[in-house]
Amino acid sequence: MTNRIQGLFRQKPQNILSIFLTSGYPKLEDTRSTIIDLAKAGVDMIEIGMPFSDPIADGSTIQHSNQVALNNGITVAKIFEQLENIRSEVDIPLLLMGYLNPVMQYGMEAFCVRAAQIGIDGLILPDLPMMEYRNMYQELFQKHNLSNIFLVTPQTSEKRIQMIDKVSDSFIYVVSTDSTTGKTEGFGPQHLAYFERIQEMNLQNPTLVGFGISNHQTYSTVCQYSSGAIIGSAFIKALGRGETPEAFVHGIRSQSV
Repeated sequence: MTNRIQGLFRQKPQNILSIFLTSGYPKLEDTRSTIIDLAKAGVDMIEIGMPFSDPIADGSTIQHSNQVALNNGITVAKIFEQLENIRSEVDIPLLLMGYLNPVMQYGMEAFCVRAAQIGIDGLILPDLPMMEYRNMYQELFQKHNLSNIFLVTPQTSEKRIQMIDKVSDSFIYVVSTDSTTGKTEGFGPQHLAYFERIQEMNLQNPTLVGFGISNHQTYSTVCQYSSGAIIGSAFIKALGRGETPEAFVHGIRSQSV
């Protein structure tokens, strides 16, 4: 059964813009309104971050937003409550992104059931090992029509990338750099060589590049090597400055920025 993520890549194979937001940030009840505002602004996909106290891949900006959201009282159960009936207002793909610990605390099966009920299309759990997913959870995800998104980095071997490609069913998240989110500014020759290497592998799944994309220039660059970009830290910073989602998205898409 096709889900919205797969449908998106069929309809729009290039220039996809996916935005990551932290649930419960800046204020506890901002999650839903931020999603709706992003959808109205024309983003193609939204990643809904589930705050965790020990985020291993996130830089200072997202770590800070996580802590603010946790202090505000955000939980997995609260996120699901905030997203109740979200499909009456938003029809683009929605993914939940976070770490395995809160999901396991909630219960993997219960989590998948609830996510499917509210219309989530996929999960990004960076610390879920591929073999554990294949052996323990793949059937559960497929039963609830949830795509599991794997990440690859500059250090990921070609053999492992090919294995990830076989297990994936929507897209592959290409992490642009070795560092945490929000650290990279601009892309040098080594980044472009890495993007080109992935592009030349002719994977069966499309790719989106994340980490280090913060403006129109970096967005345009990665779109030359992949189906589009994922932006997180730059958007979180914009929200912290009081910028509207509409203004931020316009700035990323616009040639004048």
